[in-house]
Amino acid sequence: MESKNVHTKTESLEGKRILITGGTTGIGRATAILLGSYGARIFTLGRHQEQLDEALTQIRQAGGKAEGIIADLSKQEDIDRVFQQADQTLGGLDILINNAALAAEGISDMETEDWRYVLETNMLGYIGCTKEAVTRMQQQQKGHIVFIGSMSAVGREAGSSVYVATKSGIQGFSESLRKEVNEMGIKVSLIEPGKVKADIHGTSADEQEEEIAKEEMLLAEDIAVAVHYILTQPHRCDVVGLQIRPHKQAI
Repeated sequence: MESKNVHTKTESLEGKRILITGGTTGIGRATAILLGSYGARIFTLGRHQEQLDEALTQIRQAGGKAEGIIADLSKQEDIDRVFQQADQTLGGLDILINNAALAAEGISDMETEDWRYVLETNMLGYIGCTKEAVTRMQQQQKGHIVFIGSMSAVGREAGSSVYVATKSGIQGFSESLRKEVNEMGIKVSLIEPGKVKADIHGTSADEQEEEIAKEEMLLAEDIAVAVHYILTQPHRCDVVGLQIRPHKQAI
């Protein structure tokens, strides 16, 4: 039997108009590169020009089409500017990947202005971008919103209460949002990764490579593959939630 007769038909990403927040580093960058290589048109953003330039170059080298701008999603005016520019560049929106987020510690270890900035970025930034995306997708009665959350919403580890609050909030928001927009033809998916290689951990590259070798840490590319899987399922299939953790990570 030919493989095409046993594998469910998947959706093509060719020409899909995708906005990825925080696509200049880590999971966002890996996802942008992968989806771009499948023919998606990528618009992304970050807070630093050098990282944005590097990301756009890598997406294009992988065969993708990509544009982006510098923006701070803690500011509503920047969210407005991102979507206005995305409209001009992409001519519409098929997929939003809400990924831009900051690391955070426990409430006792952070100044008020710092934890407020994290909340405005990790929580209000997600909600603000979602509002803009839903407005556009509702008009076409089709779209897909993917949230990159964290297993911290499940493990709720000590010393990370501010970060846990934002990721727990995203978990609840995505679950409720799905019920709100389902009849509009809009899909909502939540991916909750475990520990992923990133600069935010405060460990050296060599130390992180050791963790990866011990199966205690994931690569950003592992999560990008999960995003690709979710986005290519037929419209009848909703991947509502996906938890991905290193093999040796207990929680």
